[in-house]
Amino acid sequence: MYVLFADTDEEITPEIAKKYGYNLISMPYSIDEKEIYPYEDFDVFDYRGFYSRLRSGATPKTSGLSPEKYIGYFEPFFKEGKDILYVHFSSAMSGTFSAMNIAYDELKAKYPERTLYLLDTKAISIGSLNMLEEIGDMYLRGATVEEILKWGETEIYKFAVYFFAEDLSFFRRSGRVPGITAFMGNLLGIKPIINMAEDGIMKSVDKARGKRGVLAKILNYVEDLQEDIAAHRVIITHADAEESARLLGDMLKEKYPNVNIEYLVLNPTAGSHCGPDCVGVSFHAKHR
Repeated sequence: MYVLFADTDEEITPEIAKKYGYNLISMPYSIDEKEIYPYEDFDVFDYRGFYSRLRSGATPKTSGLSPEKYIGYFEPFFKEGKDILYVHFSSAMSGTFSAMNIAYDELKAKYPERTLYLLDTKAISIGSLNMLEEIGDMYLRGATVEEILKWGETEIYKFAVYFFAEDLSFFRRSGRVPGITAFMGNLLGIKPIINMAEDGIMKSVDKARGKRGVLAKILNYVEDLQEDIAAHRVIITHADAEESARLLGDMLKEKYPNVNIEYLVLNPTAGSHCGPDCVGVSFHAKHR
């Protein structure tokens, strides 16, 4: 018997978690020197207030968890005699998993018969959520841990994510986009298109000028890479930029009338890095 875990960096809300049976690990961020744990310190993400503060100059920071926090999440289930499958965001993007390994070593000594299974999505935000929902469907159908891990061997590389941000200074501060690229982008209106590569790292792969130009290029990536798009979810996220997100959705529907689109707001931890007005799409692809 096993239970599912996921983390809030993967866009999973309490409502989605309840639907599939996931237990949530809250990944914190700090703003104005106050550390906040999503869905522990608040029930509903006030995204308009959060992104408004970023537009006014607030500079949020993100951090990992302590081993004690991980123990607090995992131990109750080990104590009940249950194994855990944690489907998590890209380990290449955070040092928090070192703390998780320390926690598991301690728990393994105490509960030697229990196992923590890990599936690294090599993604974050909607890329991870797209996988979480497919895994959730499998879990509800009674799939074993082994079946899900086998699925992940190939499928995690078949969920593509492409996105852009309006204000590149947040990426510059976080080191996600080289500073000169961010400066020139803000100065000239040139926006880099970023994707999640197979190694689980965000990389700039293209650029375009203006909102419609960058959305058109993102649509081109979907057209070139999509694989049986109508049979899988397409997820569009935005950082308080619903108009741009809906525009991208309309462009997709024009190409693929039967596409199943889910819209959601970018979580505050990821939003701390990309800033307001970020828009992205995740879809099932031939490859990333």
